Amino acid sequence: QLVNTLSDWHKEHIHTPIAFNLAGQELMNDAFFALLMTLIVDHPWLKDKLELEITETSPVMTHSLIHKRLRALSEYGFSIAIDDFGTGYSSLSYLKRFPINTLKIDQSFVQNMTTNSDDATIVSAVIGMGNNLQHTIIAEGVETEQQLTFLKTLDCDEGQGFLFSHPLTARDFKAFLLAGGKPLNSQS
Repeated sequence: QLVNTLSDWHKEHIHTPIAFNLAGQELMNDAFFALLMTLIVDHPWLKDKLELEITETSPVMTHSLIHKRLRALSEYGFSIAIDDFGTGYSSLSYLKRFPINTLKIDQSFVQNMTTNSDDATIVSAVIGMGNNLQHTIIAEGVETEQQLTFLKTLDCDEGQGFLFSHPLTARDFKAFLLAGGKPLNSQS
Protein backbone atom coordinates (compact mmCIF):
# COMPACT_ATOMS: atom_id res chain seq x y z
CA GLN A 1 0.00 0.00 0.00
CA LEU A 2 2.82 2.40 0.86
CA VAL A 3 4.63 1.70 -2.39
CA ASN A 4 1.39 2.31 -4.31
CA THR A 5 0.94 5.65 -2.55
CA LEU A 6 4.54 6.66 -3.20
CA SER A 7 4.18 5.59 -6.86
CA ASP A 8 1.14 7.83 -7.26
CA TRP A 9 2.96 10.72 -5.59
CA HIS A 10 6.01 10.12 -7.77
CA LYS A 11 3.85 10.44 -10.90
CA GLU A 12 2.41 13.68 -9.48
CA HIS A 13 5.91 15.04 -8.69
CA ILE A 14 5.33 14.99 -4.93
CA HIS A 15 8.77 14.34 -3.54
CA THR A 16 8.85 13.70 0.18
CA PRO A 17 10.46 10.75 1.94
CA ILE A 18 8.37 8.41 4.07
CA ALA A 19 9.68 6.20 6.87
CA PHE A 20 8.44 2.62 7.11
CA ASN A 21 8.71 0.74 10.41
CA LEU A 22 10.22 -2.68 9.96
CA ALA A 23 10.49 -5.32 12.67
CA GLY A 24 13.49 -7.60 12.95
CA GLN A 25 11.21 -10.60 12.44
CA GLU A 26 10.25 -9.19 9.02
CA LEU A 27 13.90 -8.92 8.05
CA MET A 28 14.35 -12.57 9.03
CA ASN A 29 11.53 -13.55 6.64
CA ASP A 30 13.12 -14.62 3.32
CA ALA A 31 10.07 -13.77 1.20
CA PHE A 32 9.70 -10.29 2.71
CA PHE A 33 13.41 -9.56 2.29
CA ALA A 34 13.21 -10.65 -1.37
CA LEU A 35 10.22 -8.35 -1.85
CA LEU A 36 12.18 -5.37 -0.51
CA MET A 37 15.08 -6.14 -2.84
CA THR A 38 12.73 -6.51 -5.80
CA LEU A 39 11.00 -3.22 -5.02
CA ILE A 40 14.21 -1.23 -5.27
CA VAL A 41 15.17 -2.95 -8.53
CA ASP A 42 11.73 -2.36 -10.07
CA HIS A 43 11.38 1.20 -8.70
CA PRO A 44 14.90 2.68 -8.32
CA TRP A 45 13.48 6.08 -7.34
CA LEU A 46 12.18 4.48 -4.12
CA LYS A 47 15.67 4.65 -2.60
CA ASP A 48 15.20 8.41 -2.22
CA LYS A 49 11.63 8.17 -0.92
CA LEU A 50 11.46 5.17 1.39
CA GLU A 51 13.42 4.97 4.62
CA LEU A 52 13.44 1.72 6.55
CA GLU A 53 13.03 2.26 10.31
CA ILE A 54 14.29 -0.59 12.41
CA THR A 55 12.99 -0.77 15.95
CA GLU A 56 15.84 -1.82 18.20
CA THR A 57 13.66 -3.25 20.96
CA SER A 58 13.44 -6.67 19.32
CA PRO A 59 15.92 -9.31 20.58
CA VAL A 60 16.13 -10.73 17.04
CA MET A 61 18.14 -7.60 16.11
CA THR A 62 21.23 -9.29 17.53
CA HIS A 63 21.00 -12.13 14.96
CA SER A 64 23.87 -12.12 12.41
CA LEU A 65 21.44 -12.45 9.48
CA ILE A 66 19.95 -9.05 10.35
CA HIS A 67 23.34 -7.39 9.88
CA LYS A 68 23.84 -9.05 6.48
CA ARG A 69 20.38 -8.10 5.28
CA LEU A 70 20.63 -4.50 6.46
CA ARG A 71 23.99 -4.23 4.69
CA ALA A 72 22.43 -5.58 1.47
CA LEU A 73 19.47 -3.19 1.71
CA SER A 74 21.86 -0.30 2.28
CA GLU A 75 23.97 -1.32 -0.72
CA TYR A 76 20.80 -1.35 -2.83
CA GLY A 77 20.20 2.24 -1.80
CA PHE A 78 17.72 2.06 1.07
CA SER A 79 18.23 4.55 3.89
CA ILE A 80 18.26 2.81 7.28
CA ALA A 81 17.10 4.43 10.52
CA ILE A 82 17.17 3.14 14.07
CA ASP A 83 13.84 4.02 15.68
CA ASP A 84 13.43 4.57 19.44
CA PHE A 85 17.21 4.81 19.84
CA GLY A 86 18.36 4.33 23.39
CA THR A 87 15.60 2.04 24.60
CA GLY A 88 16.53 -1.39 23.25
CA TYR A 89 19.23 -4.02 23.08
CA SER A 90 22.90 -3.11 22.52
CA SER A 91 22.18 0.34 21.09
CA LEU A 92 25.79 1.46 20.78
CA SER A 93 26.87 -1.71 18.97
CA TYR A 94 24.29 -0.93 16.27
CA LEU A 95 26.18 2.23 15.39
CA LYS A 96 29.22 0.14 14.59
CA ARG A 97 27.61 -2.98 13.10
CA PHE A 98 24.73 -1.66 11.03
CA PRO A 99 24.79 0.65 7.99
CA ILE A 100 22.81 3.40 9.72
CA ASN A 101 21.87 6.72 8.11
CA THR A 102 19.52 8.06 10.78
CA LEU A 103 19.11 7.84 14.55
CA LYS A 104 15.70 8.65 16.01
CA ILE A 105 16.02 9.59 19.68
CA ASP A 106 13.20 8.02 21.64
CA GLN A 107 10.55 10.40 22.94
CA SER A 108 11.04 9.13 26.50
CA PHE A 109 14.30 11.12 26.59
CA VAL A 110 13.00 14.13 24.65
CA GLN A 111 9.84 14.56 26.72
CA ASN A 112 11.57 15.76 29.91
CA MET A 113 14.93 16.93 28.58
CA THR A 114 14.23 20.58 29.43
CA THR A 115 13.47 19.75 33.08
CA ASN A 116 15.54 16.61 33.75
CA SER A 117 19.31 16.93 33.54
CA ASP A 118 19.81 13.19 32.97
CA ASP A 119 17.51 13.24 29.94
CA ALA A 120 19.20 16.42 28.67
CA THR A 121 22.62 14.75 28.99
CA ILE A 122 21.46 11.63 27.15
CA VAL A 123 19.88 13.65 24.31
CA SER A 124 22.98 15.83 24.02
CA ALA A 125 25.29 12.79 23.99
CA VAL A 126 23.26 10.97 21.31
CA ILE A 127 23.14 14.07 19.10
CA GLY A 128 26.88 14.67 19.51
CA MET A 129 27.73 11.04 18.84
CA GLY A 130 25.38 10.86 15.86
CA ASN A 131 26.73 14.08 14.37
CA ASN A 132 30.30 12.84 14.76
CA LEU A 133 29.33 9.62 12.98
CA GLN A 134 27.63 11.70 10.25
CA HIS A 135 24.15 10.31 10.90
CA THR A 136 20.98 12.35 10.59
CA ILE A 137 19.49 12.83 14.05
CA ILE A 138 15.73 13.07 14.59
CA ALA A 139 14.22 13.79 18.01
CA GLU A 140 10.87 12.06 18.49
CA GLY A 141 8.06 13.42 20.62
CA VAL A 142 8.73 17.15 20.23
CA GLU A 143 5.68 18.88 21.69
CA THR A 144 6.82 22.33 22.84
CA GLU A 145 8.74 25.30 21.46
CA GLN A 146 11.07 25.01 24.46
CA GLN A 147 12.01 21.46 23.42
CA LEU A 148 12.55 22.57 19.82
CA THR A 149 14.76 25.49 20.88
CA PHE A 150 16.82 23.19 23.12
CA LEU A 151 17.26 20.67 20.28
CA LYS A 152 18.39 23.40 17.90
CA THR A 153 21.07 24.52 20.38
CA LEU A 154 22.35 20.92 20.34
CA ASP A 155 22.47 20.83 16.51
CA CYS A 156 19.75 18.21 16.20
CA ASP A 157 18.88 17.80 12.51
CA GLU A 158 15.13 17.26 12.73
CA GLY A 159 12.22 17.01 15.12
CA GLN A 160 9.08 14.93 14.95
CA GLY A 161 6.02 15.31 17.12
CA PHE A 162 2.75 17.03 17.92
CA LEU A 163 4.38 20.47 17.82
CA PHE A 164 4.46 20.08 14.05
CA SER A 165 1.36 17.97 13.43
CA HIS A 166 -0.73 15.14 14.74
CA PRO A 167 -0.68 12.02 12.54
CA LEU A 168 -2.30 12.54 9.14
CA THR A 169 -3.76 10.15 6.61
CA ALA A 170 -1.91 9.90 3.30
CA ARG A 171 -4.67 11.94 1.66
CA ASP A 172 -4.48 14.70 4.28
CA PHE A 173 -0.68 14.73 4.12
CA LYS A 174 -0.79 15.05 0.33
CA ALA A 175 -3.25 17.96 0.66
CA PHE A 176 -0.92 19.58 3.20
CA LEU A 177 2.03 19.29 0.82
CA LEU A 178 0.07 20.54 -2.19
CA ALA A 179 -1.14 23.53 -0.17
CA GLY A 180 2.45 24.68 0.10
CA GLY A 181 3.32 23.04 3.40
CA LYS A 182 6.68 21.54 4.08
CA PRO A 183 7.28 17.99 5.26
CA LEU A 184 6.35 17.72 8.91
CA ASN A 185 9.75 18.22 10.43
CA SER A 186 11.89 21.09 11.54
CA GLN A 187 15.20 21.62 9.83
CA SER A 188 17.76 23.41 12.00
